[in-house]
Amino acid sequence: MAIIQKKLTLKPYPRGFHIITPEILTAMPEIQDTEAGLLNVFIRHTSASLTINENADPDVRHDFEAHFNHVVPEHASYFLHMSEGPDDMPAHIKASLLGASVTIPVSRGRLALGTWQGIYLGEHRVVGGPRKLVLTLYR
Repeated sequence: MAIIQKKLTLKPYPRGFHIITPEILTAMPEIQDTEAGLLNVFIRHTSASLTINENADPDVRHDFEAHFNHVVPEHASYFLHMSEGPDDMPAHIKASLLGASVTIPVSRGRLALGTWQGIYLGEHRVVGGPRKLVLTLYR
């Protein structure tokens, strides 16, 4: 088995859910030469997350953001960790709920995502800055 690992720094995104599948494919062109394997994508941050979901209708990304803001609101009276602003602790909780990595099968030179699936960056800070990913291709 060969393992290829790369680092990818994403441009800063505003708070919300953003499809980053194209950036990942650009950063890891070796996927095209992989008959069968796995791609693991890991985010090196505690206030942003990764998930896989609907890649066509932007309303889904809007609804994800609305739901998570409802479930984990800013300014909750019980939050103690507020040193970096009112969005900091909610961002950590949202990131823990969704997770720091996704693993996708690779088949015949393509990510084996479903027709309507894409990889999302969940940016949970108002100003999160560039986000660093580690991409590991097992083939």
